[in-house]
Amino acid sequence: MCGISGFVGEFPVELLGAMNHCLAHRGPDDSGQYFDPGGRIGLAHRRLSIIDVSAGGRQPMWDASSTVCIVFNGEIFNFRELRVRLEADGYGFRNRTDTEVILNLYLKYGDGALGQLNGIFAFALWDTRSNSLLIARDGVGVKPLYYSETPDGLVFASELKALLHCRSIERKIDCRAVHDYMTYLWCPAPRTMFEKIKKLEPGAAMRIVDGRIASRWSFYKLPFGEEIGSMPVGEATRLVREHVQSAVDRQTVSDAPIGAFLSGGLDSSSVAACAARSLGGRPFDCFTMGFTDRSFHEEGAVDDLPYARLAARHLGVDLHTIYAGPEMADELQRMVYFLDEPQADLAAVNTFFICKSARERGVKVLLSGSGGDDIFSGYRRHRALRMERCWSWLPLFARTGLKRFSSWLPTSPALTRRIAKAFSYAHLDGDARLASYFHWIAPEALEPLYSEALFSQIRSCPFSDSLVRSLRDAPVGAGELNRMLYLECRHFLADHNLNYFDKMGMMAGVEVRVPLLDPDLMSLAARLPTAYKQPIGGSGKWILKAAMKPMLPSEVIHRSKSGFGVPLRHWLRNELRPMVEDTLSSASLDRRGLFDSATVRRLVNSDRSGAIDAAYTLLSLICIELWCRMFMDASVPAAP
Repeated sequence: MCGISGFVGEFPVELLGAMNHCLAHRGPDDSGQYFDPGGRIGLAHRRLSIIDVSAGGRQPMWDASSTVCIVFNGEIFNFRELRVRLEADGYGFRNRTDTEVILNLYLKYGDGALGQLNGIFAFALWDTRSNSLLIARDGVGVKPLYYSETPDGLVFASELKALLHCRSIERKIDCRAVHDYMTYLWCPAPRTMFEKIKKLEPGAAMRIVDGRIASRWSFYKLPFGEEIGSMPVGEATRLVREHVQSAVDRQTVSDAPIGAFLSGGLDSSSVAACAARSLGGRPFDCFTMGFTDRSFHEEGAVDDLPYARLAARHLGVDLHTIYAGPEMADELQRMVYFLDEPQADLAAVNTFFICKSARERGVKVLLSGSGGDDIFSGYRRHRALRMERCWSWLPLFARTGLKRFSSWLPTSPALTRRIAKAFSYAHLDGDARLASYFHWIAPEALEPLYSEALFSQIRSCPFSDSLVRSLRDAPVGAGELNRMLYLECRHFLADHNLNYFDKMGMMAGVEVRVPLLDPDLMSLAARLPTAYKQPIGGSGKWILKAAMKPMLPSEVIHRSKSGFGVPLRHWLRNELRPMVEDTLSSASLDRRGLFDSATVRRLVNSDRSGAIDAAYTLLSLICIELWCRMFMDASVPAAP
């Protein structure tokens, strides 16, 4: 688990060293680089030693014949099976790493090697035979990879901030990305805040020749269009339980201490239960959050701690509780810096505190339950989509009335806020309505917030909802729920959840693994009958709950859905108030030129008076300004 960077083109070797140094937090155990001015290639690597912690795992790594060279960030969980096959075919190995398996697999299969990898990865592989560079990212985007085409060639890195050491990258803000961050709280790939820097999409690969992208393709797609028409409940339950166990078995392979997140929810508890079996009684530390801040409960959040303790007692694992209060708000600036993107979700701070505590206890690998909601249908928007059949047949004027009714509902308590959101886009049809479930705020409601200059740029762009555009690539024949799950995996996971799990873990020197996103398990989940995932009128993740019944207490299995959140509304009016006044002051906003300062001030006042709930919109504005100060204003971003 590491950080990688490099280039193909006319770049100085000093750039390689600068990018590698910038990624030092991702790999505190070792570093290395390869530079060939004749081949116009540079590769750099920072190492967090997990598998084969000896010097034999050092990168950049060449194959035994010195034909291909790789820098690799991630883990290949089926590398042992692949190695046995390759050894039988006569390929030689000099160490016990999964990295060397990728090299030999590529020598045998070329680009076809990508489809055989079960793992989490981003890598760059230099082929001396064709003087070309292969860049690839795993199927669901667990590991990040950013790149930029410049006049001097192509440059890439695990984190966006490393690319800013390249002087030939123009730092021009992408106005559509600003709109996406405000709409979703995150930005769908391939966009980033910079026009000239892109995110490689999940399951994508590129071939770089002479500093330019010669070809690009997708090597991984989920079979959401291949739903099994019928499957006995007993068989489906057994298969899910076996696949979850197999996925966890694969991902507990490590030469470093391993632990797990344990919130007491279904997903993290399922992973912990299977991990306890996989490890067969070996020491296994689990970590959870506890909050000393009374406002956390006042905002209606469910306390995870009693459920986490119940699950830990049931499984016989050691549970470590990280208690946090208002001091968490102080981490906002560091969160934005390490995320590389102005994601407005303080759940990332929770993740960092847990990873930091784990590393302090010597744990370098944490298993996460992330992905369970996305493949088995656990979010409220999935239930709302399934309930559409109760009203979607209404004529347009009636659905418009539902939308108007939703705008009159109060934003507090949470129940009326959720009902209002469910009908906010009732007037839309087809893909536009499906994609709208991911909106945090209606795009048209954002228009008054934009400065005249930014709004004119947004209007001049060919308008197309990023998620609606992605739905064009959804598997043919997929039903509405599976099309929504396709968007969950394609964007919400990769561009939101997995980004902050990776970046916050690396910030603390910890590798986060996600067993529920194992390709075999995801393939099964995608093909299961929709009714087994989200019964109409029932609770989500029905089949996972049935599968885990023999392994977990019923209180854990059937607890209500809760987020991994913080008391943001309280903090904005108290602990974060000075930051609100600084970043959203008229002077700050007018100087930046992205948002209308008078409209933003009215929004702040309305939120503080309780007239509206604009907490996450305000957080988005704050994060964008903080990001601009670090990534736009400074010559090179520096950690706060």
